[in-house]
Amino acid sequence: MAFAMTMLSWSVIEYSQKYEAIDEYKHTRDLIKWGTDYLLLTFNSSASKIDKIYCQVGGSQNGSRQPDDHYCWQRPEDMDYPRPSRVVNAGSDLAGEMAAALAAASIVFRDDEVYSKKLVRGAETVYAFARDLGKRQPYSRGKPYVEPFYNSTGYYDEFIWGATWLYYATGNVKYIRWATEPGFSKHSKALYRISDLSVLSWDNKLPAAMLLLTRCRIFLNPGYPYEEMLHMYHNKTELNMCSYLQQFNVFNWTKGGMIQLSSGRPQPLQYVANTAFLASLFVDYLNATRVPGFQCGSKFIPLDVLRSFATSQINYILGDNPMKMSYVVGYGTKFPRHIHHRGASIPNDKRRYSCTGGWKWRDSPKPNPNNITGAMVGGPDRFDRFRDVRKNYNFTEPTLAGNAGLVAALSSLTSSGGIGIDKNRMFSAVPPLYPPSPPPPPAWKP
Repeated sequence: MAFAMTMLSWSVIEYSQKYEAIDEYKHTRDLIKWGTDYLLLTFNSSASKIDKIYCQVGGSQNGSRQPDDHYCWQRPEDMDYPRPSRVVNAGSDLAGEMAAALAAASIVFRDDEVYSKKLVRGAETVYAFARDLGKRQPYSRGKPYVEPFYNSTGYYDEFIWGATWLYYATGNVKYIRWATEPGFSKHSKALYRISDLSVLSWDNKLPAAMLLLTRCRIFLNPGYPYEEMLHMYHNKTELNMCSYLQQFNVFNWTKGGMIQLSSGRPQPLQYVANTAFLASLFVDYLNATRVPGFQCGSKFIPLDVLRSFATSQINYILGDNPMKMSYVVGYGTKFPRHIHHRGASIPNDKRRYSCTGGWKWRDSPKPNPNNITGAMVGGPDRFDRFRDVRKNYNFTEPTLAGNAGLVAALSSLTSSGGIGIDKNRMFSAVPPLYPPSPPPPPAWKP
């Protein structure tokens, strides 16, 4: 959830003029505030030091036969079984992502000084919790209600990502020092050539963090002592972009034209949308500095090649695929009708369905009575096949994180409101990195 909010804020900071042009700017800010208000309530956001975060409400244990969030099929307003809150006293990955979400939103809300300052204070507090030496472990470890569903592979990527956002939110140089800390890079394997690590997801922030730091190098060029790491991150960002192009054979592709960023595993579209956003945004960064392309080894790649990769992947999601089906509910004429979603699948018939009373709607072959308009489903398999079956969540489940990536990619690719980014909004809190020039000496008088 925090990752979804970070992605929404990032796209608003880069493309606010596009959101305004389609009259979605206020709406998107409201969505972000809904998320950040919630996050601020999950820890003591007015303190400077905390020892716990409320990380989840409800959940399920594998194979459970007790009423819980997996066993039951009910509308949220009908749920009456216990849904206890889960608390963590250590969790660098979760806290680092929450810091990123709050810091990014503080830039979105810079015109509301009181709220923006509250977000920054919360971000700094939760980032300090993430970096606390005694609390460094993934938040899911040893948590049976968390681990099966939100198992995290590490937290050093969130250290870099959270610090980068905090630098942009505060201008405090300690954060750019941490963002370019060689130890964080080493432990996160940021510069290794591991193709899985070039795929942005709620679990892996490396490609996004490196692109965000490349933004700093391209536009601010801070020089020593940050240049060495920033230069390496810039190079790795270009390598990541090369890896997304079919001609370099880093990832498999389906016959129908979808890049397989999750090694053929289910629910691929969230990765496709995130990557389309990163690619299109990198094109806009280079366009803003009038750089016509980048090198992939000895080969020069013009920017329109990378942009057309991003466009092709979003077009695939919107219906340019072998199923001729839009994977976004309500878009086009053919889209999934059996979404794995409790509220969408149970009719609004003024009747309350019990925990197991809702199973008949879960198992019904009929289309959902309510369309969850705008939701992107998990997506097809590696053979471009899609089964529109409610119980098969690998195909039909929508997620907050997936939809946030889709919104970001669409905001980058649309030409409404003009092409390109808002170069300066991201840096509005960043002071000049060099001391100002001294005033000229007074005119010499003989």
